[in-house]
Amino acid sequence: MDTVTKKYIETVQVSDIPWHRLTTSYGRGTDFPNQFDVLWKMDSIEAVDVAGEDIALNIEHQSTLWHATPFAMIFLLRIFKKAQEESAQNEVAHYLAEQLIELFTVIAECIRDGLMLEHADPLPNFEDMLNEEYLWSEDYDEDEDVLRYEEEDVFPDDLFFSFYYYSLQVLLLGKPLLNKANEGEANLLELLTEIEY
Repeated sequence: MDTVTKKYIETVQVSDIPWHRLTTSYGRGTDFPNQFDVLWKMDSIEAVDVAGEDIALNIEHQSTLWHATPFAMIFLLRIFKKAQEESAQNEVAHYLAEQLIELFTVIAECIRDGLMLEHADPLPNFEDMLNEEYLWSEDYDEDEDVLRYEEEDVFPDDLFFSFYYYSLQVLLLGKPLLNKANEGEANLLELLTEIEY
């Protein structure tokens, strides 16, 4: 991984991302910052379940990843790291870490399947996906978004492949966090190693 991508993944802040202009399975990523906050706090399994399920439904649907997905993955990886660190003392953290491994595995499987198909090269930099030409309207209008999906080139090929490529870069940065003694984490590690090579 190049140093520019690594630095971006490690330093970008939630507030740097125009979530309201990034597509998800069911609309836009407007609610993601609040949902990340719920996950970060790890106050209750119920709250974590609601926020986590909503994020999961919106970053992947029927093996398709979305514009918000690679950016969401950055913050989910940070939350996973914190959950791991606190899992011995906090049952919510332990539960969340397990749930995130399941989600990361689904995302990794989507990436593996996507790489098997013919695809464009990704955009040169992670943050190129936030260029104005790729962002959707400032104001969300469901009808307008539906019409836009009917356009032939709704996501240019290089942008669309970047959803997969940069989601993978985030997951690869998480490899050192995975414990081979944990079945779910070991399976994810094996999958990422397979994709990487």
